[in-house]
Amino acid sequence: MTLVLRPCAASVAAVARKVCGSGRCSSQDRYSTEEPCTEEAAAVYVHWPYCEKRCTYCNFNKYIPRSDNEEAIRSCLVQEARTLIQLSQVRRVPSVFFGGGTPSLASPSTIGALLEEISKHAYLLPDAEISLEANPTSLGKSKLQQFRDAGVNRLSVGVQSLDDHDLRLLGRTHTASDAQRTIEEARRIFPGQTSVDVMFGLPGQSLASWHSTLHRLMEQCDDHVSLYQLTLERGTMMFKWKEKAQLTFPDQELTAQMYDYARRILQEAGFRQYEVSNFARNGAVSKHNLSYWRGKQYIGIGPGAHGRFVVHTSQGKRRQARIQTLEPEPWMKEVRRYGHGTRKVTEQNDFDIISELLVLGLRTDIGISHKHWNKLSPAISLYGLFEASQELRDLQKNGLLVLDQNGLRCTRMGLAVLDGLLLPILNQFQDSWTRAEKAKPHLPQATV
Repeated sequence: MTLVLRPCAASVAAVARKVCGSGRCSSQDRYSTEEPCTEEAAAVYVHWPYCEKRCTYCNFNKYIPRSDNEEAIRSCLVQEARTLIQLSQVRRVPSVFFGGGTPSLASPSTIGALLEEISKHAYLLPDAEISLEANPTSLGKSKLQQFRDAGVNRLSVGVQSLDDHDLRLLGRTHTASDAQRTIEEARRIFPGQTSVDVMFGLPGQSLASWHSTLHRLMEQCDDHVSLYQLTLERGTMMFKWKEKAQLTFPDQELTAQMYDYARRILQEAGFRQYEVSNFARNGAVSKHNLSYWRGKQYIGIGPGAHGRFVVHTSQGKRRQARIQTLEPEPWMKEVRRYGHGTRKVTEQNDFDIISELLVLGLRTDIGISHKHWNKLSPAISLYGLFEASQELRDLQKNGLLVLDQNGLRCTRMGLAVLDGLLLPILNQFQDSWTRAEKAKPHLPQATV
């Protein structure tokens, strides 16, 4: 079994939609609440690149901060936000997500300054979701109420585990008690809008210890849980430990059992699995992350941030994939010189945009609607993809995919093996796209 469980917040693209409050709405109801994509609106992602220390499993774009540079990076984040919002000509912002790194290390005044700058150049909707990633802290060090006062209304707490032994192996700076206290405080300040991150597949982790973690989590968590499988990345300390056989890790079958058990426990607790690794009840889905999975526009601000938005040029409108300079110091130099630190710009054609929609949209329980698909791909229908491929029809017959009047989506079983489904779907789309392009009439060249 192959699990696809963690899109990096800085590198995937965006959706927001209104969801049924019960968390158990029908497929038809979910599609009926879908919001249309528009070039006038874009989510904003702000990357705070600093952490207290590097965890043993982490290869994200993060650095240990200098003690004197918050004012400098705040100034550059504000400047880049101004530049990119003006460049995109976006008028409305439905969500802002402060990720990292550990953005809760930033001063609340920095968060407030960025929100103020964004609202100067685009309409920050009254019900905009303003999320902040935070690590648990020891008693007395919390700034959660100050972040609330600065404009944050949703918190994502990086709990990762409720076992002190696991936390030490992961290199976390908090204890299980710290995590429990932070969750309790967050639920008081952000009721119904506190998310917790928890990991499985940890070194030496058994099914019994995972059961214990989940049951303790269910006693404390709010209405949103993000569930991530540990991925060993080259260059991390944990990867080196595995190479030297200093640690043992659960095998693929055991991690699959952990995932399935967690899904069952969360479902019994009233959570809807609205995405491969995200679960919500009482309508507490992350609107910001949903916007990524629906392929909406988003503006990435800060070192290493990614973005997808339309730029108006002399040649017309172009949707661009943009990547900001990775390291903080070079990024700040570029922002001061050019107004932004964009290092790479790639213009996206229709094929690129639709391929991303397939990869990201199928992560969700609602999948991809015919209306959304046909707007982007009028020449190739979803039904046409399946008519042309026995392999896709077999996946549907085997209960992994659903194609009906609403659109295309994975079944509950299909979400657990998403990696294995994407390749044949993408291959078939590429074949169909190539044939459609070849079938287009070619106008004769003008002669002089």
